[in-house]
Amino acid sequence: MPQRIAVSLVAVVGVAAVVGVFAGVLSMASGFQRTMASSGAEDVAVVLRAGSDGELASGLSAEQVQVIESAPGVLRRDGQPVVSAELYVVVDVEKKSTGLSANVPLRGIQPSGLDVRDNVEIIEGRMFELGKNEFIVGRGAADQFKGLEVGNTIRFGLVEWSIVGMFSDGGGVAESELWSDVRVIQSTYNRGNSFQSARVRLTSPDAIDEFRDALDADPRIDASIRAEREYYSAQAEGLTNIISRIGYPITILMSFGAIFGALNTMYSSISSRSREIATLRSIGFGPMPVLVSVMVESVILAVIGGLIGGGVAYLFFNGYTVSTLAGANFSQVVFNFSVTAGLLKQGLIAAVIIGVVGGLFPAIRAVRVPVPVALREL
Repeated sequence: MPQRIAVSLVAVVGVAAVVGVFAGVLSMASGFQRTMASSGAEDVAVVLRAGSDGELASGLSAEQVQVIESAPGVLRRDGQPVVSAELYVVVDVEKKSTGLSANVPLRGIQPSGLDVRDNVEIIEGRMFELGKNEFIVGRGAADQFKGLEVGNTIRFGLVEWSIVGMFSDGGGVAESELWSDVRVIQSTYNRGNSFQSARVRLTSPDAIDEFRDALDADPRIDASIRAEREYYSAQAEGLTNIISRIGYPITILMSFGAIFGALNTMYSSISSRSREIATLRSIGFGPMPVLVSVMVESVILAVIGGLIGGGVAYLFFNGYTVSTLAGANFSQVVFNFSVTAGLLKQGLIAAVIIGVVGGLFPAIRAVRVPVPVALREL
């Protein structure tokens, strides 16, 4: 291989491109899915109006929230239900990367909004005060969108808001949001005394069945109840499926190009080594050892390319932060690309397949050339 370095590089670069693109594209799907999955808890239920697949399409009255609070299975602390009835609106904020306007969720929460979320932590500034035009910003939103630094004032419509704090959520989807007092959101956006969703801390994950059965049997409310983790997983399916449907066909198409590159490399190798191979055959090596040696060379080149491609994808894509419009709420979700061990393993498997297919036909040709003819070459 060192004697044919230029030709060998054709196969290596081709396979590296396949694996790099494969891991890079699908790391977007795995990162988005991981962000959504990490946002959910098994002992928290999300309550929406029946038939709603997202909060924007949902609606709950104050009376229905009271029904939810009094249902069995709801955790109570100091006699009060741990429930946060919430309102979800979309505001326009410019992206730092493009300067284009993007839909960013502004969520109104009740004082118990932090109690129904395990991983939320104020990392800069302070919590907003009830009744004031103040909000706290998720770390991901502050990283991706303009003007969301703590201490800034920003205008949405005719109202100015003060950014008083920043919070983290362990990398979850909440970091893409802005949070304020739900009563202020209701007043500012003329929502009366209505809500769109309720997050409920349950006594245990198993209590969701009792909780759901009680609400299903109550004629005062027609609700859809899901565990929070299940809710976010469902929100992730659409974009994840789209990316996968794009990533795998691209990989297959590029693989054909890499296979042709490997074929060209190995045919060139066979052509330059014909006397060498004939000499091995003439001193007693059978067809199978010769075939295996050619196949091994092809697979080694492919694996080298796969390792390079996987390494480049990990270096440039893993942890890269982006935001995209996703889910039924038509708002931006901030997430990190994730080049997982599973993706790298799939990439290496693809590289080995390319090496095997690319080396098979040249190897067969090598053992079929008559020894006297090969010895007379060159």
